Amino acid sequence: MKPILECQSLTKKYSGFFALSNLNLTLERGQIVGLLGPNGSGKTTLIKLINGLLVPKDGQVLINGVPPGADTKKIVSYLPERSCLNEHMRVKEILSYFSDFYENFNAAHAKAMLSDLDIDPRARLRTLSKGTREKVQLVLVMSRDAELFILDEPIGGVDPAARDYILQTILTNYNENATILLSTHLITDIENMLDRVLFIRKGQLVLNALVDEIRTAKGQSVDSLFREVFKC
Repeated sequence: MKPILECQSLTKKYSGFFALSNLNLTLERGQIVGLLGPNGSGKTTLIKLINGLLVPKDGQVLINGVPPGADTKKIVSYLPERSCLNEHMRVKEILSYFSDFYENFNAAHAKAMLSDLDIDPRARLRTLSKGTREKVQLVLVMSRDAELFILDEPIGGVDPAARDYILQTILTNYNENATILLSTHLITDIENMLDRVLFIRKGQLVLNALVDEIRTAKGQSVDSLFREVFKC
């Protein structure tokens, strides 16, 4: 079986500045992977390249062996850092739209999660708080039976009381053979759910390791190693 994600000599340049430089990465299936690095390290650029929203200067991205495109959008479920939903629509209308657009969208599952979060499906998105809108978007993303989930700051804008539920939602609402690539600054909140971590700095991968190896070989938590590597 092909790796779910391969980045080969991936390079992206903006006006003389290299956001990514010759980055190589392979992710196998069935992992929850933390994509970690300081602001400006290249995390969002990498995520956009994987989703086909940017075109690399050099190198390539392969998802299940093929470049980003119509075929990969069927198996990738992407949560962007900023919402791209129509805020004039009602939540139930957005669910209907996702049901029509994605064959692997489970509307019943989405409705159950909305109920758990006490979100009224009749409400228009613009009437909800920023945190609640982000919860709606996460529900939509995690209600797909995808092979690769890409989550950009999924808990950054929600209140601490809702974080545990959201993280549990992530853990319990994806196929065990799928892979989650999760970018966040809240390392301590997500560390216990991670199988692997990627540290990225100035567009280059500086660490790709299993969390258990970090704890065993280095005797450190991911958070403490991150602070050591990036001098936080």
